[in-house]
Amino acid sequence: MLLKIQNVKKTYSHGDQSLDALVNISLEVDAGQFVSIMGPSGSGKSTLLHLMGGLDKPSSGRVIINDQAIESLTDDEVSRFRRRSLGFIFQFFNLLPNLTALENVALPRLLDNIPMKEIEPRARELLKMMNLEKRMNHRPNQLSGGEMQRVAIARALVSKPLLILADEPTGNLDSKTGKSILTLLSSLASEQGQTVIMVTHDINAAAYGSRVIGLRDGSVEYDRSVHQPEPKPMIQNLDL
Repeated sequence: MLLKIQNVKKTYSHGDQSLDALVNISLEVDAGQFVSIMGPSGSGKSTLLHLMGGLDKPSSGRVIINDQAIESLTDDEVSRFRRRSLGFIFQFFNLLPNLTALENVALPRLLDNIPMKEIEPRARELLKMMNLEKRMNHRPNQLSGGEMQRVAIARALVSKPLLILADEPTGNLDSKTGKSILTLLSSLASEQGQTVIMVTHDINAAAYGSRVIGLRDGSVEYDRSVHQPEPKPMIQNLDL
């Protein structure tokens, strides 16, 4: 079991009022699953993803990744855990505009004081896997939306993370490019055994996962498996 969410509650306070964003959520995710989390606006799906990523802490309950209870870590410890064990993919890419694609991919390892010469071979291999070998020295403003998202996926993989967390990764892309990104994420799970958890409001995007969890009013409304057709190979064999 890679991820355990145990009786998690998240309450936000505004003056003398409080709002329960999550109410006693419990779920488990196995390694190698591609899980889609759906729900209407305000259902708690982004809050749940932030708790999984250590970007916020639950009001009560536990978030355990690979036997590490991340809610108990200090700010410095959880920052190190995120850099070394988690990969993040965002709707708006979050690439640094003054860095090249290669440098953006290497950034999580650079922040751990790993020399660029040690990181560069893996960063180059990941960009090659994303069919971006000719775009490595381009900056974000020289890339298309789909290319920027593939750079962001390569960055998420550079530290060989236990878990990839994707927050509306196709929300800023056209439908054709979005489908290619979703197929890539699906192949990371099915071909490489990577664990992916994706928040989306799009039922068609959610269907690329092997499991869909639906939230409503801060609680799990449904949790079901999705039948997957035989995937088409999308990525070369790579030791992630």
